[in-house]
Amino acid sequence: MAMKLGALLPIVKQKLQPLWQSCATATYGTRGRSPRKIDRAGWFTVRMQELAKVAPRPTGAGEMFQLLRDGRPRTRADLATVTGQSRSTIAARVDVLLASGLVSPSGEASSTGGRPPSTFRFNPAARVVLAVDLGATHARLAVTDLAGDVLAEHAEPIAIADGPGAVLGRVVELGRDLLAEAERPVEDLASIGVGLPGPVEHSSGRPINPPIMPGWDDADVPGILGDTLHVPVLVDNDVNIMALGEHRTQWASVDHLLFVKVATGIGAGIISDGSLRRGAQGSAGDVGHIAVPGGSDRPCRCGNTGCLEAVASGPAIATELAEHGVAASDGADVVALVRAGDLEASRAVREAGRRIGGVLAACVSLLNPSVIVIGGQVAEAGEHLIAGIREVVYRRSLPLATQHLRIAASRTMGRAGVLGASAMAADHVLSAAAIDSLIA
Repeated sequence: MAMKLGALLPIVKQKLQPLWQSCATATYGTRGRSPRKIDRAGWFTVRMQELAKVAPRPTGAGEMFQLLRDGRPRTRADLATVTGQSRSTIAARVDVLLASGLVSPSGEASSTGGRPPSTFRFNPAARVVLAVDLGATHARLAVTDLAGDVLAEHAEPIAIADGPGAVLGRVVELGRDLLAEAERPVEDLASIGVGLPGPVEHSSGRPINPPIMPGWDDADVPGILGDTLHVPVLVDNDVNIMALGEHRTQWASVDHLLFVKVATGIGAGIISDGSLRRGAQGSAGDVGHIAVPGGSDRPCRCGNTGCLEAVASGPAIATELAEHGVAASDGADVVALVRAGDLEASRAVREAGRRIGGVLAACVSLLNPSVIVIGGQVAEAGEHLIAGIREVVYRRSLPLATQHLRIAASRTMGRAGVLGASAMAADHVLSAAAIDSLIA
């Protein structure tokens, strides 16, 4: 409705004209002030300007392009109806977008008489993006089109502690290999999205004091990758991009979602009102360093004691099992034991779920999400972890907050990070400002 404002203005003005003719001498006043005559000539213009500020309509090719990103075929007449702009303006902007390759013809619409009108739609295959999900011990990369469809991907073990030089050098090497596998030239690369396992200042793309990433503090990740591959580079915390990937691909109709990663560390990504929330410095969702209610004094690598990560992460569960004589060194070992039916490992994972649930119960009261998605390596242990989380969250949170709350395992099969990195990179190059800059 807001986009039809321009088309409605003449009709509204015509309807209001008799009212203003009958109110020629009307006055209004405010507390403590003398009444003044209404400026009839200016009132309508001011009100319409105020409405336009609240609900702006597309004013350029870049903003009009946003209407096409859903992939639905449209005619020029469709866009003219939605935006209220003239047919000639729409035609000129569509022609520019067609020339860019980002929009392509898609056949003809049904005719109501005369020649059938041509339709066109977003062409996500016009360019590709490189999506990079880096964890403490793994790297997963994918080349996707602009709609997030994976064209080629690769995963391998890494050590993030090897530092930015070695790790990002390998990212460049793998990125070029994946472009070749997808049969796309480097020139087709539009942008790169990267997730890192630590706090990131999103505006600069630099990690800030990451506890498990020695040598990465203030590393110029966008500069290192951008200078080599010559495209924009977007960097964020790995849990943020996982939340974005899970939301876009699996829970698009949900406006309030909390994604919790349980692996070497524990963190959360927050989707509120349909958008990712990073906080003032990009550290929103760092639940791994919240003290567990009634927790132990086990030291955490952040310098505090009793943090959630210190008592419920993959390494923490493995340490607890080792103390009870069960051979385990990391989260992968814990998952393997649970899948093999080890009762002690299953008990430890469920108890870790209860500890996580104690912290998430507070998050539910604060954020009131509709869905909590549990992902990460330890979540691969199955229902034991999620059962422990549900047990405490539903018991400790208010009924109103949990009335329709779902707590579910990740549905993306380990791909949440690369799917979110792809969405972040594509959103940047497909923004209204970026499209206007591209076709200028």
